[in-house]
Amino acid sequence: MSRHLNSRLIFLILILGALATREVAVELRPSFLRPGLHLMAYVGNTADGTLTVADLVRLSPVATVLVGQGPSGLRAHPTRNEIWGLSSAGGFAWVLDVKTNQIVARIQVGAAPYAVDFSSDGKRAYVAASGANAVVAIDCASRAVIARGRAGRGPWIARLTLDGKILVVSNRDDATVSLLDAGSLASLAIISVAPQPEQISVLPDSSKAFVSSGTSNQVSVVDLRRKVLLANLSLGGTPDALILKPDGGELYIPVSNAHGMLVVNTTTNEVGDFLILGMSPTAGTLTPDAAMLYVSDSGAGHIVPVAIQVRQLQRPITVGQDPHTSLLTPGGDILLVVDAASNDLAVIRTNTPTPRLVTLIPVGQAPRDLAVKVF
Repeated sequence: MSRHLNSRLIFLILILGALATREVAVELRPSFLRPGLHLMAYVGNTADGTLTVADLVRLSPVATVLVGQGPSGLRAHPTRNEIWGLSSAGGFAWVLDVKTNQIVARIQVGAAPYAVDFSSDGKRAYVAASGANAVVAIDCASRAVIARGRAGRGPWIARLTLDGKILVVSNRDDATVSLLDAGSLASLAIISVAPQPEQISVLPDSSKAFVSSGTSNQVSVVDLRRKVLLANLSLGGTPDALILKPDGGELYIPVSNAHGMLVVNTTTNEVGDFLILGMSPTAGTLTPDAAMLYVSDSGAGHIVPVAIQVRQLQRPITVGQDPHTSLLTPGGDILLVVDAASNDLAVIRTNTPTPRLVTLIPVGQAPRDLAVKVF
């Protein structure tokens, strides 16, 4: 009799668990996601060269795809149902068809690529090959390399200005920034900046670029119209990320070795506020209305919400171990955080009075990059 009761109890618990999971998934489903649409996350796993595909409505992984050693630079294509990424060890760009979860192209770009950028119309992709001191332009429809240009030594990333005219390339090994014509990839200027330049943030009006140093406590400001260095801003710590306000008015810079975040006025090129955030703030994501900034604290294992207008910190959200890369889904309802040490993807509901962790989705080993696609 007791065995029969235990069986019924286990069955009841399973049913209740399934109903609870369904209820969470329904609650989490964004209002814009009409029936028949899919909301997927794509996580690059550096240890085994795979891509984990996670369904954000079902809250579970649905596929693991081999993409190539050292996956990096994941980006959702702006107009095609594709995810693009790079194999930094293999020297190629890869293209994933999101409807089939199949790799449909591998495009040789040169040794050690790390990031990809797209033109606003989605017709071209740009990749800097760090090991080849080169930059390539790819036609996204034919997946053919249609232009090649020379950069400085160790080009880290290439970023296109919003007007589509200039490609800004950070050359890590010779402390310069290359400005290339976006159409022909011909050199327009080479500008000396702070040591080992890495990340680039370009203002929406295409007038200036802010470039982080990988080894010094500086961010360089480059005038893209006059093609000159305006300033090397002293930060008091090495910049970990550049997060630009959508209107371009402020730049937020997490500085892990200073345990906080600096705010730069992009009009005056001056460092303004400094906020103490935690142990090791390394990255962040702004909401679409720029009201809230979610900062990853990799040392503390949590996310720190910051109300930007009043510079006020809210209660941290505990996630997995070593959170770095984060991304909001379209509309800003869900915040996704890649936890590099615990090998999971944290799913946080943000459209509530108090943001909260919904679940952790298991992914591959040593995850790093992240992309989201609705289709």
